This record gives sequence, structure tokens and C-alpha cells, in this order.
Amino acid sequence: MSEAASAQVTLANSTALLPSLGPLLHEWLPRQRWFAGKGRAITAFSLVSATEILPVENSAGRTAGAGPGLLHLLVRVHQPTMPAQPPIDCYQLLLGVRPTLPARLAPSLIGHVTKGPLAGLSVYDGLYDPRLAALLLERLRTPGTLGTLRFGRGADPIPDGLAPRVLDTEQSNSSLVYGNAYILKIFRRVFPGTNPDLELPLALSGEGCGRVPAPVAWFESTAPEHLTLGVLQPFLRGAQDGWQLALGALAAGRDFGPEARALGRATAEVHTALAAALPTPALRRAQTDELAAGMLQRLEAAAHAVPELVPYVPGLRAAFDAVTALGHRGGGWAAQRVHGDLHLGQTLRGTDGFWSLIDFEGEPARPLPERRSPQPPVRDIAGMLRSFDYAARSHRPWNAGWAARCRSAYCDGYAETAGIDPRSEPELLRAHETDKAVYEVLYEARHRPDWLPVPMAAIHRLAAAAE
Repeated sequence: MSEAASAQVTLANSTALLPSLGPLLHEWLPRQRWFAGKGRAITAFSLVSATEILPVENSAGRTAGAGPGLLHLLVRVHQPTMPAQPPIDCYQLLLGVRPTLPARLAPSLIGHVTKGPLAGLSVYDGLYDPRLAALLLERLRTPGTLGTLRFGRGADPIPDGLAPRVLDTEQSNSSLVYGNAYILKIFRRVFPGTNPDLELPLALSGEGCGRVPAPVAWFESTAPEHLTLGVLQPFLRGAQDGWQLALGALAAGRDFGPEARALGRATAEVHTALAAALPTPALRRAQTDELAAGMLQRLEAAAHAVPELVPYVPGLRAAFDAVTALGHRGGGWAAQRVHGDLHLGQTLRGTDGFWSLIDFEGEPARPLPERRSPQPPVRDIAGMLRSFDYAARSHRPWNAGWAARCRSAYCDGYAETAGIDPRSEPELLRAHETDKAVYEVLYEARHRPDWLPVPMAAIHRLAAAAE
């Protein structure tokens, strides 16, 4: 290790570092879109690891024109326990450090440090600094380790000199686009183990599936435990996401059936490739009991938090009971790795009409082991069916026929490619759609109350189906 690197580690591991940043993070973190602990008090921070990617100048070297430093932190945030939420989450922070902050970076300011090793310096979100963002790509171009960070890439070289910009459409993570050639997703809330958004695209690439952009490079933490921190993939320039395309079709009064059918075929291709690349265990009685019990547990937790859900609980529970009953009668289903959070916003259509699926992280609110476990493929299908309903209900007047045609066309396209019609397993499909709608109710109640009527309409329909 060089003398410069040794100096970096000395500052990064200072016991005074996190206490000096704590008051600033306490104010800044809850305002970030990707912070999962909104509505709960922060009681403490604890440092997992700290690495200086670009050295922070010491007090003797600070001048008004000094360049920025880049400090990588993994920080545990301690909060009171709530149902279905952990008391401690780990977050990845990339902090820029400067003596003074240029006006162009003022919106990214976290605060001014008054004590500790960074006293007198300004700390900000380093992703918004083009110089620091370019440095991240440079690290990915040349694989290796720095402190507890490990940078790796595939066989293809990555060109240099690509201008970075922050993509302001993410919610649970942050993304940087480099020269309209690559997109780097940086996971903010991180979990032990390999993130599916790296694992599954690598597996699909190995199977030759072109429906998912293959990872170009990635970086990870190696200690005290393995964590996936970021993934670089090709940026599909000119592609449009399925959600915006669907809303455009609704606004124009145009049928979306052909697009939905093509999306069904794309989903089936991805499922087929995942089944070929990774294990496909069968779900028997014990596994279906566990599956239904998890759905019921989420229903009860959501009803506890959202009173509007309570009258529908008996009808919704019947969907989960039907899955349990089939398992007890000897029924079973194939399970495999799936997308885990599939909806129109996770799809892109290129200028040539080719559909791609993106963002294989799964539902960020669920534990990583659950997101990495094999699931019935209808889980993804249910998510897309709910998305068509969301799109239709976001348009006025509500176009029930449009949604129904999209749902049917999507299942038709899936069946054409997979050879299995998801509607042939109505109990399992209904249970997963119910589970998804319950998740949506809880999410909307917490984050977008004005949208709550959208999933509640589905709750009314699904509960009535049991009567």
C-alpha cells in the first residue's frame, strides 16, 4: 500500500469521524428519497467501514482552491422497531469533501463539519460532483481493491472520458449515466450477500438472453461482510419505459394490446433463461404453507397500519387459504428465480421496438434472502397485471376495458413463448395479485396517500372474488 493510501485509511478509520458527521446525517438522511426509515426517529449511527477513494487533504494542506476528496462510508442507522421493518439498516454514502462548495454544487450540500478530522470542511453528496463521479468510473475501468472496496468488471474494456450526470428518476437507489453509454446503479440501502441486480443479469448473460443488459462492471465491499454496492450496465439510449408508453397510449385513446403481448413474450424469455441457469425447486405442501403464511402475515401487518384494509381481510385471506388447501391436496408448483418487482416501469422499449427488462433488485423492502429465493413465476406476472391496472386508473376516466385487454394480451404473449398459460393456475395467480395489492396499499398509505384509491379498488375486486 502506498503512503498516500496509508494516510487515507488513517483518516477514514478515525474514531471521531462518524460522531462529527452524525448531526449532519441526522438532518440530511430522512430527506433522501432512498431512505427507507422515514417516519421513525434515528437514535444512533454506527460505522461499518470507511475508505477514502480520493484523499481528503489534511488541515495543513487546505486552501480555498483545494480539490475535492471522496469518502466512501457504510453506516448503520439505528431506529425504533416497527412491524416488518428492521431496527437497523445499512446505507452506502459517497461523501464529497471540500473546503468551500462551488455554487453549482450547493443543492447537494449535507453540511459544514465543526469538529473531528473534517472540521472546517463542507460535506456533500459526491455523486453530484462530475469530478468525483468520473473517478468512480475510472475505478471501475481498472479492477482492484482499495481498503474494503473491490472493483471488478467483465471482459470488455470501458472507454474513458465519458461525462457523468445523475439520473433523477430513481427512488430506492441512485444512478449515474456516463456519456449516454453506461448507467451505474449505486445501491443506497445494502444487505449482506450478492444483490440480485448483479447476480441475475450475469446469469442471464451466461444463457445468451438479450432481454436484460449485461453487467459491464461492479463494485463490492469485502469486509466485515460481502455487500454488492453498485453495478455498471449499458445505457439503452433512446429507449422509453413501459409506464410512460402506456400512459401515452391511454392519453391518445390507443390500444396497448400489441405492446402488452410483446412484453409477455419478453417476460417468458427471461423466465425460461433463469430456469435454465439457476435451480428450479418444486413447491410442495411445506413450501406452499410457508408461502401462504408469509402472505397472510403481510396482510395482517398492512391491516394494522392501514385501517381502510380491515373490512376486506376475510375475503383477501381466502385467496391465501386456497393456495394452502391445494398444497394439502397434493398440488405443487415449480419455483425459480424471478425478477421479483416486475411492473411497467421496469421495462424499456428500444427504438427498434425490442423490449428489455431492468432492475432485478426485487422489492427493496423485503429481506435479501427472500428476494434471492426461488418463487413461482406468476409472482412477476401478477406484478405486471397490477401495473396495467395502475396505468388505467391513473387516466381519467377509468378505462377498465383497456386494462382488461392489456392483461389478456400479456398473458397470451407469455403463454406463446413459455408454453404455459399463467391463467391455468388461477389460485396461485390470484394469491400473488392479492399479495401485491396489499403491498401497494401499505406503500401508498405511507408515501402517496392520494394514490391509495388505486390499490384499494383492486382490494375490493379481489376480496369480492371470494364471495
